[in-house]
Amino acid sequence: MADVSHRGDMTSHPDMTEMRARYARVLGGRDVALVDGPVFLLGIYCAVSPWILHYTTSQPALVAHNLIVGIAIGLLALGFTAAPARMYGLSWAMSALGVWMIIAPWVVGTSPDTGVVLNNVIIGGLAVVLGLICVGSSARTTRAP
Repeated sequence: MADVSHRGDMTSHPDMTEMRARYARVLGGRDVALVDGPVFLLGIYCAVSPWILHYTTSQPALVAHNLIVGIAIGLLALGFTAAPARMYGLSWAMSALGVWMIIAPWVVGTSPDTGVVLNNVIIGGLAVVLGLICVGSSARTTRAP
């Protein structure tokens, strides 16, 4: 039976370089929590913002719209975390959703007030910025050798 009572330093482990290389491949050379967490939180806020800001009765079309777009943003974030190599090809979709969120109060809503417009513009602006960060992260990891 093997002696497992010795708890030495992991740097002396014979497979350490292989384990480091594997972790680098899995993570794709990027910090997973850097973008995925804020994107997920933005999606959750987008989905629940009509109830937080109390415009469920004045803008019923925007309620459903923000709920659906918030769920889509949250699903993108989960995809970025679960399969980053495959999902970062959809990074541009985050920016597209952000642009749509900025113009949605006038397209989907009916005479939106300042609070509704400001809410969607902030959500949209953050989605565009986070989407561009995702695109930059994706481009950086695909160019790396």
